[in-house]
Amino acid sequence: MEKRIRIRTGDVEVLAELNDSEVAGLIWDILPIQAEVSTWGDEIYFSIPVKANLENPKDVVEKGDLGYWPQGPAFCIFFGKTPISKGSEIRPASSVEVVGKVCDNPDEFKKVASGEKIILERIKE
Repeated sequence: MEKRIRIRTGDVEVLAELNDSEVAGLIWDILPIQAEVSTWGDEIYFSIPVKANLENPKDVVEKGDLGYWPQGPAFCIFFGKTPISKGSEIRPASSVEVVGKVCDNPDEFKKVASGEKIILERIKE
């Protein structure tokens, strides 16, 4: 089953898809989520009520990846370099589980400021 979601914050609305990982399933189960975002370079993150171990930890991610950061615990949206990136890589603060991918243009998230409200919700098929 495809796990398609809508991410809305400020003037930004994008579609994304969660993958088949166990952590993505836990996130899917708690949707919808409403939170206040923080930014860190070209990354948005916010707390979520999920406690899980990383199945496939990644220290470098791709533009548009959605991640779960267990230290938060937080949901992360990566759309460019972070303060600890080297070269053109996208490097989270520490290992994350990639739980999905933005289907639309991840550059839209450059419009989002820290403190804005964000909503993640399932797309009903």
